[in-house]
Amino acid sequence: MNSDISITPAMTQQRAQEIAAGFDLRALPPDFYANPYPVYRVLRETAPGRAMPDGSFFLSRHADLVAVYRDAHSFSSDKKVEFTPKYNRPPFGGGGADAPLLEHHTTSLVFNDPPLHTRVRKLIMGALTRRAIAGMEPELVRLVDRLLDQLAANGGGDLIEDFASAIPVEIIGNLLDIPHADRGPLRGWSLAILGALEPRLTPQQEALGNRSVQEFSGYLRDLVAQRRRRPGDPEHDVLTRLIQGEGGAGEQLTESELLQNCVFILNAGHETTTNLIGNALVALQEWPQERADLLDKLGPRRNDVGGVGAGLDNAVEEFLRFESSNQLGNRRALRACNVGGVALPEGALVTLGIGAANRDPAQFNDPDRLDLARAENRHLAFGFGIHQCAGLSLARLEGRVAIGRFLQRFPGYRLRASPVRGGRARFRGFLQAPFSV
Repeated sequence: MNSDISITPAMTQQRAQEIAAGFDLRALPPDFYANPYPVYRVLRETAPGRAMPDGSFFLSRHADLVAVYRDAHSFSSDKKVEFTPKYNRPPFGGGGADAPLLEHHTTSLVFNDPPLHTRVRKLIMGALTRRAIAGMEPELVRLVDRLLDQLAANGGGDLIEDFASAIPVEIIGNLLDIPHADRGPLRGWSLAILGALEPRLTPQQEALGNRSVQEFSGYLRDLVAQRRRRPGDPEHDVLTRLIQGEGGAGEQLTESELLQNCVFILNAGHETTTNLIGNALVALQEWPQERADLLDKLGPRRNDVGGVGAGLDNAVEEFLRFESSNQLGNRRALRACNVGGVALPEGALVTLGIGAANRDPAQFNDPDRLDLARAENRHLAFGFGIHQCAGLSLARLEGRVAIGRFLQRFPGYRLRASPVRGGRARFRGFLQAPFSV
């Protein structure tokens, strides 16, 4: 790798302390987005339950996040209280009309409590069984190899645009059985809708997010109407399964619940998996010995459909821990309680620092080191408890196949220029990472 290429810039202890002293998720400086981990370290050590200017709290210790995740009776995932004033305002909301972003984010699986959460999760999990996911692997391998063939023909490309982002869009498109000709806008819609979840929301982000929800929902209405006329196989077609429900009374979703949870399935599986693959391949440029060790474990490239070597399971877990795709979670305290010595009043909004917790030395030995052989890796990249990511097994499969086959095909790949971060606090990944084979 060219030594002039900057990937994760260093941050001095003094600068980390300055940011931590005035820590505010709504006013983060550029150097935090580039490298938040020194700031997280200071927060864990000095203010693990940091009260922020808006009255909310930021938790940064692994044990404290686990305690909140486990206590679904005391901590709500329902975001209506938090999101209504954020989104329901002119020109998109107010006057009794909900903004598209408000409707989406307060109806989707991740931002709800039982019974809606239980009902939707059951339907989705019914289509993501171990057998169903195993059945996806052959097509996933073919997709990855087609992308690698194109990169080989071009002598390289962009790790994100030409590889990492193309994989989950196709996999989720297959899950919902979206025609290939209609998949072009999916990534743009997803980026815009998730971008509107940032702690600080610009008018431009809000407008684009609202428009993207409207456009995606409009497309899905037509697709749902077609699927009602010609249902697919509910064992493999998530959209058909969501439409049909479980067949019992009260088991079918309303039209809004159906549409918004289809949007959620794309968003949940797209951005996080793109970041997993992209973060991993960029991190290996910074840790050449780990890359060399991993290549030794993978062995030569196999042309058949199947596994890609013995080292990928642990490696994928470590990539998820080291650069967590989703850095932040949210809860609301339903009663006054105490977490790790921090008193939280009833109604307190709590941000869960997933990226901070996954670098906690109380849980992980030498946490700022990428260790692809790390065992007992109890990271929180997929959350924990009743809201643990429903698609975690699929994400792991995508990560294992994509990263493994890429390394076997291009063991000497190198970045041509400094990768460009996405500039977001919640979802940590890259927008661009040009490379040569």
